[in-house]
Amino acid sequence: MSRTALDDSATPVPRPHLPLRPLWLCRVCAAPWPCPVARLTLRREYAHDRIGLSVYLCSVLHEAAADLYRLNPHDGPDPAALFTRFLGWARPRHLP
Repeated sequence: MSRTALDDSATPVPRPHLPLRPLWLCRVCAAPWPCPVARLTLRREYAHDRIGLSVYLCSVLHEAAADLYRLNPHDGPDPAALFTRFLGWARPRHLP
């Protein structure tokens, strides 16, 4: 086996920071999803479609709220905290 082939197989493949449902924690770093790496990845993916990013985040916010409420119906998720977690970071910092 050549040295190059050995080096290629030793390089770990980065795993995407996706949500673990129904807990909505990152599958890689266990931070509340979207974690900082997921946020950067989403910003890059939707760099030219801020409206698309907002629509996507609204849909996952809706799914997360339903999942988290099902897990703990008596003391459900705080709507303001969920908004900040899923949408608050994606707002433009300044208007053009």
